Amino acid sequence: MTRVLAWFSSGAASAVATKLAIHQHGDSVIPVYCDAGGEHEDNTRFRTDCERWFGREVKVLRSTEYADTWDVWTKTRWLAGPKGARCTGELKVVPRLEFQEPDDIHIFGYTADKADIDRAKRLRETQFELTIETPLIERGLNKAACLAMVQGAGIEPPLTYALGFPNANCLPCVKATSPAYWALVRRHFPERFERMAALSRELRVRLCRIKNERRFIDEIPADHPVTAPIVPVCDMLCAMESGR
Repeated sequence: MTRVLAWFSSGAASAVATKLAIHQHGDSVIPVYCDAGGEHEDNTRFRTDCERWFGREVKVLRSTEYADTWDVWTKTRWLAGPKGARCTGELKVVPRLEFQEPDDIHIFGYTADKADIDRAKRLRETQFELTIETPLIERGLNKAACLAMVQGAGIEPPLTYALGFPNANCLPCVKATSPAYWALVRRHFPERFERMAALSRELRVRLCRIKNERRFIDEIPADHPVTAPIVPVCDMLCAMESGR
C-alpha cells in the first residue's frame, strides 16, 4: 500500500489538511511531525488533541544531530538569508528526507491564501519528484476557515494564535522579517527576544526590515504595533469539509 504522509506542523491548517487526507485516503495516511524543539509548549497539547480527532498517533521525527533551533543557530553560526533558514533544513527537511520513500504521497497544509498558493507552486517546481497534494487549496480553505474548523471539532487552537501570531511555528522564527512580529515576540516572550537580539548582534544578522531597510530587532521602537490575531471565519463549506 502506498503511504500517504500528512505533514503535520502543529498548526490549524496542517491539522485540517491531515483530517481531510484521512477522509480521502483512509488507513494509508500517516500523520508525520518534524519536531524542531523550538515551538511553544502548548503545541504538544494541541498535537495530542488532534491525535484523538484523527483517530491515530502522529509520527514524530527529530534531528539526530541537533537538539533544537538554538543548537542549530549557535553551532552553524547561521540564522537566515536569501535562501531561507538553516534550522528549517536541519530540523525539518533532513528528517523528512530520511523518512520518506520514493512512492509516497505527500499532504501539505498550504491554505488558499495567496502567499500559501505561491509557496505550494514553488514547492511543486523545486520538489518535482514528489507526489504532492494540497487539499486546502483545492477546497478554497484559508487560514481563518481552518481555525474555525479546528474549533468546530472541539479543539482549542495552539495558544500562539490567541497571542496574535499567524501560525504555531518556532518562537522565535528567524525567517520573519516583519517588525510587528518581533514586537509581538518582545511583548510575550521577552527572554527569547533578548536572547535572539544578542545572538543576531553577535552574528551581525539584521533580521527585520523597517521602511525597506534591514535593521537589528533591538532597534524596533518600543511603541511599534504588533500583529493582530487571526479571526476564525467559517461557513457551510467548513462544516461540509470537516466531515461533521
